Amino acid sequence: MTLGSTLNLPQVTSAAGRLRLPGSKSISNRALLLAALADGQTELEGMLDSDDTRVMIAALRQLGVIIDETQPGHLRVQGVCPFPTREAGLFLGNAGTAFRPLTAALAVMGGHYQLSGVARMHERPIGDLVNALRELGADIHYLGEQGYPPLSIGSGAIQADRTVKIKASVSSQFLTALLMAAPLCAASSSAGVRIEVDGELISKPYILITLGLMEQFGVFVEREGWQSFTIPSGARYRSPGRVAIEGDASTASYFMALGALGGGPVLIDGVGTDSVQGDIAFADVVQDMGAVVVRTPTTIEVSGPRVAQGERLKAFDRDFNLIPDAAMTAAAMAMFADGPCTLRNIGSWRVKETDRIHAMHTELEKLGARVESGPDWLTVHPVQPSDWRPASIATYDDHRMAMCFSLAAFSPVAVTIEDPDCVSKTFPAYFSVFNELVHA
Repeated sequence: MTLGSTLNLPQVTSAAGRLRLPGSKSISNRALLLAALADGQTELEGMLDSDDTRVMIAALRQLGVIIDETQPGHLRVQGVCPFPTREAGLFLGNAGTAFRPLTAALAVMGGHYQLSGVARMHERPIGDLVNALRELGADIHYLGEQGYPPLSIGSGAIQADRTVKIKASVSSQFLTALLMAAPLCAASSSAGVRIEVDGELISKPYILITLGLMEQFGVFVEREGWQSFTIPSGARYRSPGRVAIEGDASTASYFMALGALGGGPVLIDGVGTDSVQGDIAFADVVQDMGAVVVRTPTTIEVSGPRVAQGERLKAFDRDFNLIPDAAMTAAAMAMFADGPCTLRNIGSWRVKETDRIHAMHTELEKLGARVESGPDWLTVHPVQPSDWRPASIATYDDHRMAMCFSLAAFSPVAVTIEDPDCVSKTFPAYFSVFNELVHA
């Protein structure tokens, strides 16, 4: 498949089998940056190989960090802080997990950098993070529209002994970026760095991933609820030697859905009850929709009805603030429910790889679903047998749109996925694995 290509989905009636998940994108890119900033050498095992991680690796190498691939999925990173390259122009694609944390790290480290990405990245807000970094004394300027990339970063006068406030109601990545950069300031401060969240914090489980990884690298953050975080004076990243990257729980949602829609069992290897990722809670969503879920520390197995034979999932009305990425999978599953399904508190969809509320609304309607939506919610009415319509699904250069709408293969009509290669952002082999699990 190539850019501009299409993929005709096979019409399927069942799904069963076993798969091994690729590494978590959220963990992979966080671990890469922390390993680059840490004293010592770090072995990263189970790394995701995707567009977003390649962007991060390329940027770190451009900044002078030595990264070697010792075998597929295994990287050796030689930490160095500050980065040797003090002046660079970095192109970061549409990788928010690279753009936001690198902005913060480079802003407090000092140097002269320009950060840019694809057109969509320049439409994704970053003003809340920039404002917080400027409070610390960072020198950051917008090269285009105020509040959005691209950015110019200079050598500011960082003053760490103060409380910094940050808004994280648009994206938790802003707080993640500030937290990860804070030890670079705290190392030379007398009182540490205190970060206060101004207003609501969304996607809290992603912050727990950040804090857990920082702890692995020797920095313990004192947390008061979700409103205050303190990085102690003298904090410094030190390599733990080895970090194992668990499977991607967001990606697991599509395969949980396969088991729930296609009878199963589908056994997912790489995440389970020991997972540190919030999206593992999607197992509760499919269970509430009528699937049978069996969990172990490192696996999840899902079985369910066979919707292609007329069986239905149970409808839902729930808050998805904690698992916004996996929530998209639930929206696609809603086409096969026994009543209308409402997803609430998903305003963050508006500023992701595309405006996902608009995109889901538009593409679900193409297939025959009746859809209603608002600023932060979406209601999907199930498609009745006589209402299905053949459709060519636009994917908006958004990997999750392509993977979600693969579930339309259980419908009785022809479905085409446009630009299926967009899945390379997180899971280049997605459709190959999908085809191994589904059956006509």
